[in-house]
Amino acid sequence: MSDEPEEEDEVPEGTAVFPEIPEELGIHPLFLAMLHAYVFLDGSDTSVVNGEASSEAMEYMALYLQRLNGEELHRTKEDIDTLVGYAKEEKWPKQYVVFLKSFLADNGVGEPGSSDSTPDEE
Repeated sequence: MSDEPEEEDEVPEGTAVFPEIPEELGIHPLFLAMLHAYVFLDGSDTSVVNGEASSEAMEYMALYLQRLNGEELHRTKEDIDTLVGYAKEEKWPKQYVVFLKSFLADNGVGEPGSSDSTPDEE
């Protein structure tokens, strides 16, 4: 054992972290995991995440999101609606709400040429 005080692991400044989402909301855990990774890759400073690597990973994430269709896409849209409601209720910063509302469209989900077979329910 060392006599030196233990340093706590701290999240580096410039790291983008999305707020924790309570299990009670019923959001699909894999979607939440992807959403948190997306926020980290997209929002963290280049001192934390390599920009080129981040962009490439996010391109693949968008590609995979575009594969959502039918019930999976419907579920994801419901999950986002639930998250938007929760974010408003918890008074999250407006940019978080805007991010959630535009998330699927920003990633090419539901646009012409995507595999969206569920009509928009907005």
